[in-house]
This record gives sequence, structure tokens and C-alpha cells, in this order.
Amino acid sequence: MYPVIYPNSSLMVICGATATGKSSLALALAKRLEAIIISADSRQVYREFDIGTAKPTLAERQEIPHYLIDICEPVETLTLADYQQQAQELINSPPVRAQSIAPLPLTTTLLVGGTGLYIRSIVQGLKIPRVAPNSELRSQLEKLGQLQLYAMLQQVDPVAAQKIHHNDAVRTLRALEVFYVTGVPISEQQGENPPKYPILQISLDCPNLEDLQKRIEQRTEEMIEAGLVAEVEFLCKKYGFDLPLLNTLGYQEIKEYLLGNVSLSEAKKLTVLHTRQFAKRQRTWFRAYPEIAWFDSGDRQLIEKVWQKVQEFGESL
Repeated sequence: MYPVIYPNSSLMVICGATATGKSSLALALAKRLEAIIISADSRQVYREFDIGTAKPTLAERQEIPHYLIDICEPVETLTLADYQQQAQELINSPPVRAQSIAPLPLTTTLLVGGTGLYIRSIVQGLKIPRVAPNSELRSQLEKLGQLQLYAMLQQVDPVAAQKIHHNDAVRTLRALEVFYVTGVPISEQQGENPPKYPILQISLDCPNLEDLQKRIEQRTEEMIEAGLVAEVEFLCKKYGFDLPLLNTLGYQEIKEYLLGNVSLSEAKKLTVLHTRQFAKRQRTWFRAYPEIAWFDSGDRQLIEKVWQKVQEFGESL
């Protein structure tokens, strides 16, 4: 059942691809609206993964309260259901700072990030089976291979199989895991229960690919200068090179440098390449939702144009 709705809540989503300036825009809006910020980044939830995930600085977090950052140890797993529950609680019962500020007559929370599934889980109210990952079951299933696993899924949950690509090992395994743990097909446990509070969704875009390339190159260089290599080296020593989070964007490339497989210059080039590819996938994801209002991240009047959209949103409430 969807949690009790805080009677005076509204939600503003700021999403988009990496390196488009979501955090800067969110900080500017949060100051004007006296709002809190909830991170919608699947890696910022983990402690000690700081530079490579572009977490807000301590100074920024002291100025504007940020939530759902540093809430998990790197060896733990935060499920989508866990994230959704914690985010919904914050939106429905905003902390003291959050209050009604013109031009919005309702208390507003900012949901900011580029993890599309995190954002969808909130704005669409996705029904998520609360089945924790079962390592023993997964290990047994993985030994069978994707071809057999997908055939099994077609038998036990043909509805889910139609929605899952036959090569999508992650979703196939999850669907089988849910079925064998609960005895109920995952397709029967999914669905939507959208929240009742009004939502404004804004996405930043960088349509000029040369500008995006420069942004990504600058961002990568800044991370290196900020100590990304030392951060990855520390994490590798503390948790081992096999830690799954070290196989994610920015960390995997530097890890390969530390292993002696590539030079630092090559690691930076690979990071830029992989970040650009990731940004393209993010853009495609968010473009699929017509309710999102898009703004050019390079527009010098960006904040004022977004603020105009906020005012229009407030007038409609």
C-alpha cells in the first residue's frame, strides 16, 4: 500500500545525463525554495565512493541538506525497494527545513540525479517485490547459463519473459529469484501506484556533442586532480579489486591503471569515452518520458528559464 501522503507536498525532479549540471541547478533552486535535496544516484548511496561519483561537497551539504547519500557500506546492497521506501518517507514527511515558499504553495522536495530507475520508482510509484538478493539461489541459477534460465522464465512467468530480452541476464535472474523465493511470478507483483502529490520534472540536455565532450573531459580531469587515483587505490586495498562497485564508471578505468594494464592517460581517455556512452544511454532513457520538460544546460539564462517553469507549475497548483 502506498504510504500516507503528506497533505502539502510537491516534488520537483531534476534529471538528465551525467555532466550536464544537474547538481548546480539543484543547489540554486534549493536556495530559492528553501528545499531539501534527495539524491537519485545509485552510487552516491555508498560511503567512501566520493570523487568518482561526483558527490556534493561537504560545504554544499552543510548549506543545503542532502539525503540518501552515504547511507550504505560498499559491501552492502541497497535494493530499489529500499531506496524507494526511504525517498518516499522523506517526501511525505519533509524535514524541518522544507517549507512552503513562493511561488509554490506546497512544501517542495528536490529529487536530483541521473539514475532513471530510482526516479521512475518515485514518480510512477512502481510496485517493487521486496525480495532481498539470495546469493545461494543466484549462484545455483547462474551455473545453468542464460539460455536455460530464459527458457525457465518462459515457463514460470511468460508475461515477464515477453518484457525481458533473451540476453538480459540481470533481469532474467531477478525474475526467477523472485518467483522461486515467493512462489508468485514477478509480473503479478509489479505495477504502478502513482503518488498523489504534484510533480514537476525537469531534465538538462547538452545537444551540442562537442560541448558535452568538453564537459566530460573537464569533469574527468577535475576528478583526477581531486584525488581519484588515490581514492581508488584506497578502496582497492580496503575491499579488494573484485568489489563490484570498483567495476563501475570511473573506478574501473583507474583500477586498470593501478593494475598496470593501461597508462593514466589511457585510463582518462577510456573514462571520457565510457562516460560519453553512458550519457547517451541516460539521454535516451529520459527522452522516453514526454512529461519531462527539457532545458539546454549551456543556456546562459538556464536558471531564470527554469525558474519561470517553476512559477508556472506553482500557478497550476
